[in-house]
Amino acid sequence: MNPIAEKEIGMSDDWVSNEQSWNLPAAPLLDSRIEEDRAILELSHGALELSLIERGILRLRFARSLPFAARPSRAVLASAASSAPSGMLELDSADPSRLILRAASFQLDMRGADCTFQVRSRDGLSLESAGPILLSRDSMALSIWLGAGESIYGLGEKTGFLDRRGRRYEMWNTDNPVHTPGADPLYQSIPFFIRFDGERALGVFLDSTARSRFDLGFSDPGRLTIESFDDELDLYLIEAGTIAGIISAYARLTGMIPLPPLWALGFGQSRWSYYPASRVLELARAFRERDIPCDSIYLDIDYMDGYRVFTWDRARFPDPQGLCASLRDLGFRVVAIVDPGVKSDARYGMYIEGCRDGRFCKHPDGSVYHGKVWPGISAYPDFSRASTREWWARSHESLLGRGVSGIWCDMNEPSDFSRGGEASADRSLATVPDDLVSSEDGSPRPFALTHNAYGLDMSRAARRAFELLRPGERPFVLTRSGSAGIQRYAAVWTGDNHSWWEHLAQSVPMLLGMGLSGLPFVGADAGGFQGEADGELYVRWMELAALTPFFRAHSALGTRDKEPWSFGPEAEALARKAIRLRYSLLPYIYGEFRRASVEGLPIMRPLVLDCQDDPRARSLCDEYLLGPSLLVAPVLRPGDRERLVYLPKGTWYDFRSGEALEGGRSIIAAAPLGGIPLYAKAGAVIPTAESAASTAAMDLARLTLRAYAGAEGRYELYEDDGSSLGYERGEYSITECRVSKTESGRWSFAWEKLCDHWRGACRSPMIELVGGPWEEAGER
Repeated sequence: MNPIAEKEIGMSDDWVSNEQSWNLPAAPLLDSRIEEDRAILELSHGALELSLIERGILRLRFARSLPFAARPSRAVLASAASSAPSGMLELDSADPSRLILRAASFQLDMRGADCTFQVRSRDGLSLESAGPILLSRDSMALSIWLGAGESIYGLGEKTGFLDRRGRRYEMWNTDNPVHTPGADPLYQSIPFFIRFDGERALGVFLDSTARSRFDLGFSDPGRLTIESFDDELDLYLIEAGTIAGIISAYARLTGMIPLPPLWALGFGQSRWSYYPASRVLELARAFRERDIPCDSIYLDIDYMDGYRVFTWDRARFPDPQGLCASLRDLGFRVVAIVDPGVKSDARYGMYIEGCRDGRFCKHPDGSVYHGKVWPGISAYPDFSRASTREWWARSHESLLGRGVSGIWCDMNEPSDFSRGGEASADRSLATVPDDLVSSEDGSPRPFALTHNAYGLDMSRAARRAFELLRPGERPFVLTRSGSAGIQRYAAVWTGDNHSWWEHLAQSVPMLLGMGLSGLPFVGADAGGFQGEADGELYVRWMELAALTPFFRAHSALGTRDKEPWSFGPEAEALARKAIRLRYSLLPYIYGEFRRASVEGLPIMRPLVLDCQDDPRARSLCDEYLLGPSLLVAPVLRPGDRERLVYLPKGTWYDFRSGEALEGGRSIIAAAPLGGIPLYAKAGAVIPTAESAASTAAMDLARLTLRAYAGAEGRYELYEDDGSSLGYERGEYSITECRVSKTESGRWSFAWEKLCDHWRGACRSPMIELVGGPWEEAGER
C-alpha cells in the first residue's frame, strides 16, 4: 500500500474552490460485516458498500452516512443490478489492522488505519488507492495509482487522442460549439474508462449524472483522481481478460443498442434549414436525378411555427403529411428536429398544458423556470417525471402522425442562452441553473445531481413516442446530449463541428473513444457543420463518414450548401462513389449493428480492441477497423495523395485491387482523391449488395459473399426485414460462412443456414473468392 497525506490528493488549484476543504479523510475503519449479498464497511466519516454484480463486476459504493439510500440508476439496468450472485462474499477481519474481502474473481485488501485499499482481480489490472477517500463540502474524491506504462481509453465524447492519459476531463453536458483540441466538456457525459497496461485491463464506471472530474495523470503523472459532486461515489470495477470483454460486460450492465431501421444506416442530408416544402422536394428529386443514393432528409428548426416545438410553419409547410408521403414515394424518410424549450406563449397549447399540469422544471419555491432558446423565453420539461415523458411522447403525434420517420433531439444539455448566450466564452454557463429541482417521480433532487441525465430522459421520451404512435416499427432517435445508458435510446453525433481539416482528423479518435465507451451508433457531420469547406475537404470527409456507423452531411445557417453537387462535377462524382461504397457494404455494416446489439462491441473500433497484444496498435487513432474485418485508413490532411498505413500481423487484401499484403508493418498506400485506403483481413467474409437509390430500392436477396484466403475464419451473415420489431420474435436468418484450410493446403469456402425464419433472406449468393489457392466453394 502507498498511503499519502491528504494534501497530495492531486487536485489542481483551478479545479478545487478555495471554499472546499480536503482535510477530511473517510478513514479509519470502524466496523465490517456481511449483510445478505453485500459487505458493509463503516468508516469514521462514511461507509463503503461492496457487492458483486456478476463474477467480473464489483460495485464499490461510498456514502457519507448509513443507511445507504435507495438510488435508482438511469444507467445500470435493473435486471443487471438484481442478478448478483449470492453467497460469494467472504470477509476476513481477523487482523484488526487489515481487512480482506473475497468476491469471486476479486479480492479487496484494506488497511484499517487509513482505509487505503487494493482490489486485485483474476485477469485484470489491480486498483490500488493512493490514499483514503477524501471529502469536501460538495464532493468526494478517490485517487488511485497508475502504472508507468498504462493507457486510459474511453470517457465518451472527448477531444484529444485515443489514449486519454495526461489529460483531465469533466463530465457536464454543455452546449459548446467550438471543439478546439482542449475543449471540454462537450455534449455527452459517459464516466466509464478502461485502464490497459499492454497485457491486462480494468474497466471503471462511475454511476453518476452529476458533475464529475477525472484527472488522468495531469496533476501527477502517476496518479488518477476521480472527483464526484454527487451524494455518493458509486463505482463499478469490470474485469474480463480483454478490452473487448470489458466493453461487453459494461454493455450488459448498462444495456445493448436495439437494432435500428436499415434506412437510418443509409446516407442522410441535412442543413439549417431546408424550407419551404418545395425546396425539400427539389432536393430529393436532385438526388434521384443525379443518381446519388440517399435515404433521409433532415428538417432543422425552421420547419416550426416560430420555433414552437411540435408545430409546423403553415406558410412554409402547408401540407406536412403530403410532403412526407411524396418523399416516401421517392424513397426518402423525414427526420425532424425537436428541442426541449417550450415557448412561453399564453396561446400555445404545449405551454398551457405544461403549466397547468406541472410539467416544467421549477425553482425550489415551486415557480416555473424560464430560460431562453430559439423560441425566445421558454420553459423546460421536467423529463425526470414519467408522466412528463409520456405527455412529451404523445405530443410527437404532430410529427409521427404526419409521416415523419425519425426524431432528432437537439439543445438537450439543456442549452439556455440566457445563461451566457450563444457567443459566451464560458459555454458551461449556457445551460439551465443547478439550483432547479428535478422531481424524480416524487423523490426530488437538486438539478445539479441529474443535469447530465436530461438528454437521456428526453431521448427516452422520444423513443417512447414510437412505441405509442408507431407500434411494431423500429424507432430512430438521434441525440446531441446524453449520459451512460443513452445507447438504449438513441444514436449520437458529435455536435457542432467545423469545416476544418483539424476537425476531420479529430473525429476519428473522438468516435473511437465513444465506441470504447459503449456507444456503437455514432458519427460526425460530414463536411463540417460550421464554416466553409472546399471540394477536397468535403470529398475526404465523405470518404471517411461513409465508413462510420452514422452517416449524415450537415451545414449551418449562412454557410454554403454541402450537398454532393455543391462543389462541382469532380467532387460530385467522388462523393457519389463514396456513398455507393457505403450502400454496397450495408449488409456487412448491418451485421455489425446486430453484433453490437447482442455483444455491445463498437462498430467503428480502434486497432487495440482486436490487436491487444500489438504495441503498435495501442495508440493508433488515424486508422480504424470497421467491424473486425475491414481496416479503414482515411486521408486527414490537404494535398495528401498517399499515406502511411499500419497493417497488423497477418495477411490483408487491398479491398479494391485484391492485392495481398503481409501485415506487422507499415506501408505507403496510394490515396488519390476518391480512393480511401481500405483493406480486408484474411479469413474474412464480406457480404455486399448492389448499390441503389435508397435502401428501399436495394435487392438484399441478391448478395455477393466475398471470401479472403490466408487464414481460417468464420462469419455469421445476419438478415431480417430491416424495419419491424419481428427480429425480437426470432424473425431473422443467420447463415454461417467458413473459410478453412484443406489437407492439401488449399482454401475452402462453405456456408450453411443456421437459422432460417425470414423468407426474404438471400438463397443463392454470388461467391467471390479472393487470394488462394481455393479448392471449393459451396453450400454445406
